[in-house]
Amino acid sequence: MRLLQPFRRRDFAVLWLGQATSLVGDGIFVVAITFQILELRNSPGALSVVMLAGSVGLVACLLAGGVVSDRVERRRVLIASDLVRLAAVAGIGALSVAGALEVWHAVALMLVYGAGEAFFQPAFGALLPAVVPAEELVQANAVHGVVRPLALRFAGPALGGVLVAAAGAGPALLADAATFGVSAACVFGLRARSWAGVEPEGARRELAAGWRYVRSQPWLWATLASAGLAVLFVLGPFQVLLPYLIRNDLGGDAGTYGAVLAVSGLGAVTAAALVGQVGLGRRPVSLMYAVWSVSPLALCGFAAATATWQLLPLAAAEGACLAAGNVVWSTLMQTRVPPALLGRVTSVDFLASLGLTPVSYALTAPAAAALGASTTLVAAGLLAAAAGLAFWPLAVRQAPSAARSAANPG
Repeated sequence: MRLLQPFRRRDFAVLWLGQATSLVGDGIFVVAITFQILELRNSPGALSVVMLAGSVGLVACLLAGGVVSDRVERRRVLIASDLVRLAAVAGIGALSVAGALEVWHAVALMLVYGAGEAFFQPAFGALLPAVVPAEELVQANAVHGVVRPLALRFAGPALGGVLVAAAGAGPALLADAATFGVSAACVFGLRARSWAGVEPEGARRELAAGWRYVRSQPWLWATLASAGLAVLFVLGPFQVLLPYLIRNDLGGDAGTYGAVLAVSGLGAVTAAALVGQVGLGRRPVSLMYAVWSVSPLALCGFAAATATWQLLPLAAAEGACLAAGNVVWSTLMQTRVPPALLGRVTSVDFLASLGLTPVSYALTAPAAAALGASTTLVAAGLLAAAAGLAFWPLAVRQAPSAARSAANPG
């Protein structure tokens, strides 16, 4: 089976043992932190502020994370990031167990958590081409597309729902913290080394080189603009209003929310495995835009649901479309961006894609107060889909042969 080819390589298997464990922890965290804050203050506003803090820490440090990832051996960056996030999540969990947690504690520690995440993502994206050869990158990214949703949106949320229901949010958060330790140990055990060999020229000049490359590539800048708008419209409503509706309108609980995320993860697993098996096709950029434009329409269905079971098929479709596009995007990045720029371009990718995340969280509560939670979800889904359709023609202006070369490197 082509999807499993990268696992023949020892470093790839070790890396993904750690990543799978950490991603399960991330899935636990999504459920635990959501219902911990709702327990403290049953308000979309409080939850928005906590999520906003994490995104602010992430966005503020992303460009620095890209520069460091192209200067420093990338394993070291990953390990440091894991340890920072371990400390932040353990702090929230310990305060919760002690009965001392307040919203402002969570806000402060989420800032630290987001900063740690900002260094991890550019380094991880730049490390993968050193672990597997170019001809296996489609399959390696498909593995990422399978393992990530399986852990983050299926096993993790399902386990998180059980842990929160059985032991409370505090112990669930401590369990998540432990998974970062497993990830750090696995990265430490890698034999491969990944360093771009970039001589320091000053952070400003190094960042400018990354930005210049992005501006020179239509498939890059158009997709980043589209993704930024999609995140603005979708992320806050999905992570704040969906659990709020489940709890307050549909009579659900943490287990229900965990099940919705889990089914979304199953859809993502199926789609990523399919892409890994059959490849990206002749028009990968168009494939990516098509599925990404369909994915946010699930929010419209969430708003119309009258029973919790109706959320499940919508979540499966949303997860499948999102994951299929992500496999294409990751492979395009790793095969078309020069290795010496990959850390910085990856950080620009995350900054452009997630830079509006704080705004999304900040606008969600007032939009829901003015329009209602259901209407806000519908508007968010329609606007995100429209953004994808608007930028699609711009992204495919590049010569088709150049776009296709990413699907079949070498």
